Amino acid sequence: MPPELTVVGSVNLDLVARCERLPRVGETVTDAAFARYPGGKGANQAVAAARLGAQVRFVGAVGNDGFADEALAGMREAAVELELGKGDATGVAVILVDGAGENVIVVAPGANAQVGRVEAAGNVLAQLEVADETVLSAAQGAERFFLNAAPARAIPVEVVEAAELVVVNRYELDSLPVTPKLLALTLGEAGAVLIEDGQEVARAGAPRVQAVDGTAAGDAFTACLVVSLLEERDREEALRRACAAGALAASRAGAQPSLPTAAEVDAMLTA
Repeated sequence: MPPELTVVGSVNLDLVARCERLPRVGETVTDAAFARYPGGKGANQAVAAARLGAQVRFVGAVGNDGFADEALAGMREAAVELELGKGDATGVAVILVDGAGENVIVVAPGANAQVGRVEAAGNVLAQLEVADETVLSAAQGAERFFLNAAPARAIPVEVVEAAELVVVNRYELDSLPVTPKLLALTLGEAGAVLIEDGQEVARAGAPRVQAVDGTAAGDAFTACLVVSLLEERDREEALRRACAAGALAASRAGAQPSLPTAAEVDAMLTA
C-alpha cells in the first residue's frame, strides 16, 4: 500500500520572469521571458509526494478570484485530495530566475495567512508559509509530524519539538528555537546531511545536473525524504533519493512542472 500523507500548507500562483541576470537595487532588466505556474511550498510538496507514489491529502486555502483554479491545477492533475478554505485572495509568488538558475522570490500570502486551525491526523507534513496557529494545530493532531522550516522565521518551540524530522537549509537552521530530534540540513550542490542528537548519521551528495531553476528543489527534496522514510527505507537511501529528487527539480523550469516521479529518481540513482 502507498504511504498516506497529509500536507498542510500554502498554495500560490507563481509569476516567473527568467532573465540573464538578476537586477541590482533600483535597476531595470529587460528581455525577460514570463510564465505562470501553480506553486506554493505546501502545494509543491503535495504534488511531489503524489508523483513519488504517496496517497496525498492537501489542507490549505485559496481566494475567491481568477487565480484559484490555475493555482490548484497541479494538485488536481496529480490526484491530490483537496480540503480548501477560502480567503480574500489566492497567494501569489513573484519569482525572478537568472541564467544560472539562481532565484529571488517575494510572496504575497493572501489566503494562506487565513487558513487558521486545521484538523490533521496520521502522517502530516507542514511548512512555514502559513500561520503559526495552522502549523501548531497540524503538529498537535499528527501521529507522525514532519516539518520543512521554510521560509526562515521565528516559530514556537512546541512545533519543532513535535517534529519527527525537520528539514532546513543553512539560513533556516539559524531560525530554529531548539535543536530538532532529527535534522536534515540541505547543502546545495554539496548534498545534504542527517543529524540526530547533534551527531551526523547519514550524508549524501547531490547528483551533478545543469541548473535551470531552483525554485522547487527544496520542496522535491523534502517530499522525497518524507515519503522515503514513510516507505521504511533506511536513512542513507532516503537521503540519497531526496538529493536526487532535488537535483532533478533544479534541472527543469517551473515549480510543479519540475517535480520528478519515483521512476525518474530511480533512473538517476542507477545511471
